[in-house]
Amino acid sequence: MKRPSLRFPRFATQSLLHFEALLVSLCSFAYELVYSELLTVMYGGAVVQYGLTIGLFFCSLGLGSFLVRQFADQQYSNFFRAELYLAVVAPVGFIFVFWLNGITLPSAIPPILEQVAARLPVVVIGVLSGFELPLLLSMVEAESESPDSGATPTRWLLTAVSRPGRRILSVLFHTDSSSETTDYETYSTVLAMDYLGGLAGAFVFVFGLYPRLGLIPTVFVLAFLNGIAALGFAARFSDRRWGLYRSESRQVVTRERKALFLACVLITGGYAGVVVNHDSVDEQLSEYYLSNLIEQEHPPETVDATITEHETTQYQQLVKYEREWTGDGSNRVFPSQNETCFRLDTAIQLCESWAESYHRGLVDVPMTMYANSPETDVLLVGGGDWIAADRLRNHSVSVDHVDIDGEFMDKARTDPYFRQYHNDAYEYDRLTTYEMDIYRYLQQSQTEYDLILLDLPGATNDDLLPLYSTEFYSLLNTHLAEDGAVATWGYSEYAYPEHHQTYMETVRDAGFRSYQSYRSHYDATGDGSDNLGEQFYIFAPDDERPTITPSGNTSEYVTTHKTEYADTDWRPTPRYENRQPNSVFHPNRHIIIDTTYSNDDWQVVSPVRAVVSRDRPGWCQTATNRETRWYRIQSRNYR
Repeated sequence: MKRPSLRFPRFATQSLLHFEALLVSLCSFAYELVYSELLTVMYGGAVVQYGLTIGLFFCSLGLGSFLVRQFADQQYSNFFRAELYLAVVAPVGFIFVFWLNGITLPSAIPPILEQVAARLPVVVIGVLSGFELPLLLSMVEAESESPDSGATPTRWLLTAVSRPGRRILSVLFHTDSSSETTDYETYSTVLAMDYLGGLAGAFVFVFGLYPRLGLIPTVFVLAFLNGIAALGFAARFSDRRWGLYRSESRQVVTRERKALFLACVLITGGYAGVVVNHDSVDEQLSEYYLSNLIEQEHPPETVDATITEHETTQYQQLVKYEREWTGDGSNRVFPSQNETCFRLDTAIQLCESWAESYHRGLVDVPMTMYANSPETDVLLVGGGDWIAADRLRNHSVSVDHVDIDGEFMDKARTDPYFRQYHNDAYEYDRLTTYEMDIYRYLQQSQTEYDLILLDLPGATNDDLLPLYSTEFYSLLNTHLAEDGAVATWGYSEYAYPEHHQTYMETVRDAGFRSYQSYRSHYDATGDGSDNLGEQFYIFAPDDERPTITPSGNTSEYVTTHKTEYADTDWRPTPRYENRQPNSVFHPNRHIIIDTTYSNDDWQVVSPVRAVVSRDRPGWCQTATNRETRWYRIQSRNYR
């Protein structure tokens, strides 16, 4: 029995092609944003990554549009294939960049090659996207030649828009008031839907997919939409068995191989499963990346990292993990075989071996400069884990606490890992907590503080640049009391010289002309020995301020190490003529640090700056905890 013909209104063919133009443009533009953000996360420099990605994408679009002229008459089948290939390439390329950033490349490969390889998926996606518009224009033009093409809903909509548009344009341009079809109509309609799709892609990415699902699930959602676009096109226009309207007489016809159609069905179905289980996929890929990132901060084959908790708040990722020593010889990085650590995004915040020494260095040491009484006003910036607040409670001072991430603060209140350190400090009666951006707080507040403590993540990405800028430190300066100072931890000048020099130039440019520096002390190996830990700085506009005076302080930690802190004095903040300060409006990316370790990260280290490892011949370790760094000894005369 002959299958009856399924007649479909003629306007639906052009309308579907217009909708395809909008949908594929949405996906392509959103891919551009996904890869821009991915490369920013991996390599830093939002302006650089977005600028290069957009430039490469548009260049690749032009290349694809040029190459499409080489296609045979099977341009309709080629459109189906372009959508299928995009659905495959976009997520595969995303995972490729993940993998590339998580491996250690041989020294023979120049770093520039890694940067080039990381952008290859952008070029491929751009070329495939460049095929789409010429093919769609050809198909819409073919359909418009049909004598019964009729009106389309798209055309009705654009006609309604064009009437007021014509009146506006007639003021500046020659316009056609007749109702006859112009040479521009076919092209302008498809182009309008293409550009509208680009705007839709931006809105969908910025306000929908990225904030709700995250970066990793977003690329799979977009690939799923590309698969849907391919299947919808085949179902409407194919002459094969899967073509729902194959008996209809029409201009646009496609004949596709069974294997490709089946592959498209399977891939699209697979993406549907990923979208449904996006939380699990996001967690597994994120943990893979973070584990590799953590392990790269240590010499090869010495530490294994296992993610135990991974959450995302509105502002940052919360990562708790176990690091285990697997290297030859005894562990010189942390006392036991393994320990629990915590990160905000990629910046390490806390490890069991140095949690107490860090916070006592941050709080107890600068508190020797001021009276331990309610009359002393302290501003604590960051510190959402409440541990610094607990140390301040021991000094009986009045504290204003500002942190933007309320979700993290709520988690830290009840999490056993943090409670062992903060002792419910959020209940301190002289503590006032503000859940807001520190810039907004400083602009609104008129309070002057004796001491400002910065318990902030390290400068590991562009999002943190404003907290290491001249503008930020200038605002802090305006909120200091007559004898006030700012205390913070910092990366050492030996492990990260470019960062240190840029940071000092930034702080000096903000008006802090004097500083004191000191280190925390902790037992790094659990054998009772005293090791240098975190680097700290105290900044002030001048040297007419109190200095660290450990004698008579009530802190057991300071009393134990009073000899090390007894000779600390104000010094002029150094100038580095070859460094520019970091500004919100003129960022200096030298202030961003990279904590990953390279197999061939050779660096000359002097004996004063590092501790030689007896268990790892040919290696030395910088004296710090948050930024534990190992270096190969380059000089044979170095002992």
